[in-house]
Amino acid sequence: MGIMTFLRNRAGLLVVWAIGIALIAFLLGEIIPQMLGNMNANQNQIGEINGEEIEYLTFNQEVEAGINNMRQQMGGSNDQMSAYVVENVWNQYISNALLEEEVERIGLSVGSSELNDMVSGQNPSPQIVQSFTNPQTGEFDRNQLSVFLTNIRNEPASSVQKQQWENFLQVIKNDRLQQKYNQLIQNSVYVTSLEAEEEHKQRNKIANFSYLLLDYSSIPDQDVEVTDADYQAYYDEHKEEFYNPNETRSIRYVVFNAEPTAADSLAVKEKATELAHGLEIAENDSLYAAINSETKYPVTYYTKGNLSPALDSALFNASAGTVVGPFLSNGTYEMAKVLESKVGPDSVTASHILLNPALEGGVDQATAKADSIKNLIQNGASFADLASQFGTDASREEGGKLGTFGRGAMIPDFENAVFDGKTGDVLVVPTQYGVHVIRIDNQIGSSKVVKAAIIDRSIQSSKETLNAAYSEASEFFGQVNEDNFNDLAADAGYTIQNGTEIAPMQTFIQDLENPRELIRWAYKAEEGDVTDKVYELPNKYVVAQLSEIREEGYLPLNSVKEDIKTQVINKAKAAILTEKLNSAMNGTSTIEELGQKLDKTAVKAENIVFANPIIPGVAQEGKVIGTVFGLQPNTLSKSIEGNRGVYVVSVHDFINPQQAQNLDAIKQQSINMLQQRAPGSVFQALLEKADITDNRARFY
Repeated sequence: MGIMTFLRNRAGLLVVWAIGIALIAFLLGEIIPQMLGNMNANQNQIGEINGEEIEYLTFNQEVEAGINNMRQQMGGSNDQMSAYVVENVWNQYISNALLEEEVERIGLSVGSSELNDMVSGQNPSPQIVQSFTNPQTGEFDRNQLSVFLTNIRNEPASSVQKQQWENFLQVIKNDRLQQKYNQLIQNSVYVTSLEAEEEHKQRNKIANFSYLLLDYSSIPDQDVEVTDADYQAYYDEHKEEFYNPNETRSIRYVVFNAEPTAADSLAVKEKATELAHGLEIAENDSLYAAINSETKYPVTYYTKGNLSPALDSALFNASAGTVVGPFLSNGTYEMAKVLESKVGPDSVTASHILLNPALEGGVDQATAKADSIKNLIQNGASFADLASQFGTDASREEGGKLGTFGRGAMIPDFENAVFDGKTGDVLVVPTQYGVHVIRIDNQIGSSKVVKAAIIDRSIQSSKETLNAAYSEASEFFGQVNEDNFNDLAADAGYTIQNGTEIAPMQTFIQDLENPRELIRWAYKAEEGDVTDKVYELPNKYVVAQLSEIREEGYLPLNSVKEDIKTQVINKAKAAILTEKLNSAMNGTSTIEELGQKLDKTAVKAENIVFANPIIPGVAQEGKVIGTVFGLQPNTLSKSIEGNRGVYVVSVHDFINPQQAQNLDAIKQQSINMLQQRAPGSVFQALLEKADITDNRARFY
């Protein structure tokens, strides 16, 4: 009965509690997914520029496109190249965002007729010229551009090609807007006649003076006592120097070396010797070399001087069928088989008519047409006229002339034809670019060339070497923590190295190759944390500790105290030396007398100009030179606290420059210098004003 009575009396309260709990559960059910969604969205953001979010997927698509483009142009990519592309894409986002705001504010635009002129007008955009340059002739190909524009107009709006072309046009528009904006900035720069006269005077007025220097090094550091108040005073006086525009992080780390040992080198040499023997008896030299070489050298003709010295010398002194090497060159064993040697021209002058199979109904039809054109030429028809009539690249405007070129300038099929033929030959040669009718106009020079199949094998660490280094690193990693890093490393005899002020997207740390993964860890860790694993780098293993975080903004005194130690000590020394100088200056009217009191000889400095404030053989001393040009001749200055020590100066004379003969030229020179700097200065000002969040270190 007691329980039932209690429940009846408290029933209302229980109902309220139940409703409250249900309501809270309902609200949390709505809020928590939304919060998680926002968190996930933030996790996928590369960054934010003035409120505009940049999604990782969009950003990474551009990065991948840039890396692929670099891979095509340079034959590969590496971490350094990838980092360059990431930085370039990010800077482009910032530049576009800041430019967009500015041009919208000012009202700049690029009209449709202006854009059309930039694409197909008389002076096309540099990007258009670069994209539609014939790789064989190096000249802009208007016909290729015309064919492309016809094709792209017929593409549906949703096609990838159409979208890529629209993006390309946007890049061209942005570049033109940037040019217009920069021109506005540059046109706002001016220099007055008074400023030009002062510039002339600063660069040409000469001062001859003598100085006495009491060097800071004359007082041992241990004889100077500095206090926390001295540090604080120096910090307050130079606070602007301690503004950190971007967050940086510092680490201390121990490297466990896994470089190849002598045994590893011997093993690679033995393998290279085995490969050389295999190359000697291989039935298919080219295939054997392609399978076993790390670099994948092309099997082609080489001219002397294009390979490593030892391999080059041996190849050009060997007969066909001979295998030379292995030779050690820069940590790599190289060997090669001479397939053929002959004497050929050093360079060739040629003309061609390029037929596009796509316009001729296929390769067979293009080849048949090329044969007909060849017959016409051999029967006396004008090559230049036929090139102008049938050619499809820019050389048609020059009668098909390609100029003079050496080996390696053309694709292999084209090169082999013109270097193996003889002057006057007319040839039909199909290549990846189409079907060529080629005339060899001239062959210049004569030297030996060698066709060779080359194999190389670099010296790399063996599994045993890598395992030994990793075991040592793992043992250290298993014992280290945030409190014992220094002591444990010192007890084990390991050298602690420091990577200081590492930027989020930095690609290097002293003595560490490709340390991006380690840097990414540093930007996720807390100060004092030890790495979450042993980090593997090329031939190295690393265990590190995050030693310092320097956040964006004014660095606190304790962060820069060690950095300013020398300056603070010198400040204390300056006070001692200034007192010594001031005491000696009492009753002294000349610098010679002051020198006698100090047992020092005054030093002469001649032909000094204000624009170059350097005391020859001493230091750059802006305060000292500034004082000199404000003194009357034959008077003693007050003591001057400089970079090297404390000075007293006395001017002998000034030599004033002649009146500027052409003040307008000086004004224009100054304007040109200011105009060159103006766009960069304005962009820097916009950058400092912008609100930018950079999360790239999470992803790259």
